[in-house]
Amino acid sequence: MTDHPRHGTSIIILSFIAAFMLTAMPLPDWAQPWRPVWPAMVLVYWCMALPERVGVGVAWCLGLLLDVQQGTLLGQNALGFTLIAFITLTLYQRLRVCSLAKQALMVAFLLLIYLLISLWIRTMVGYPPRQWTYWMPALTSMLLWPWLFIIMRDLRRKYRVS
Repeated sequence: MTDHPRHGTSIIILSFIAAFMLTAMPLPDWAQPWRPVWPAMVLVYWCMALPERVGVGVAWCLGLLLDVQQGTLLGQNALGFTLIAFITLTLYQRLRVCSLAKQALMVAFLLLIYLLISLWIRTMVGYPPRQWTYWMPALTSMLLWPWLFIIMRDLRRKYRVS
């Protein structure tokens, strides 16, 4: 009995590239604080859908790439993404059976943890945020989660990513 080759690696990579492109897309000044954390949302999806393929190592690499893209302290996003991936991998079986609304709440919780870690690191190096809108990406990501989940699930099924 032979193993089937893993299908859809290119879809996984392209979804992360799209998330990074959405992160780099310019927004008006008033909308900047509301930008969803696209790479983290896509990471949570793939950790739930394919925990054996997308895990802590992928999260660390994605975080480092986001650090380079955003010009933040190297390892800041990597640490947050790694913790998000670990929690998602620990709970993925429970998350899969939850409704989209409950999943969205969990995504908000995960992103609040990520933002808290980033806040801690930024404060330690002397750059704390000065506005309450620092926490808004968790809210916008939560509101967009059902649509992202449905789009990603349909892509995964269409291209038989396994």
